Amino acid sequence: MKEIIVKEANPKDITILQQIGRDTFFETFSSTNSAEDMKKYLAESFSTEKLLSELNHPDSLFFIAWHDQVSVGYLKLNTGQAQTELQDDTAIEIERIYVKKEYHGLKVGQILYEKAFETAHHLQKSYLWLAVWEENHRAVAFYQKNGFVAFDQHIFKLGSSEQTDIMMKKALN
Repeated sequence: MKEIIVKEANPKDITILQQIGRDTFFETFSSTNSAEDMKKYLAESFSTEKLLSELNHPDSLFFIAWHDQVSVGYLKLNTGQAQTELQDDTAIEIERIYVKKEYHGLKVGQILYEKAFETAHHLQKSYLWLAVWEENHRAVAFYQKNGFVAFDQHIFKLGSSEQTDIMMKKALN
């Protein structure tokens, strides 16, 4: 089996990021949200304009996981002002770890998490943090397995639906 390779993404990779983002978000959340809410969220959140803005933000980093020249997932990290909520200069946010469903079980998520951990160390951050939907039990268990603990929660609005995200963090020292 070929190994998973992780490479930093750039604006030329926008189509890949859009496809992975739309596919994985739909796979994960479509069964619990209305078709109308999903369609609107996917169109807005993964639009070319929005993703280009994120890719060009100096405080955001994107990495794509490749398996035998096929893109299988991606990681989005935020520091400084790019962080969605805390905006703590001593922290790095894992905003997204998205892995295509057919590649679950190949440790792609773990490899992307390890890239986040390595990046946080390289940037001399004190901790990693993220927000994960409370009903995404697979993701919650993954982060707990990797040493994250819950510290707060917030409401994530997807169309007309209000959902609770668990905010989790992991100290690096």
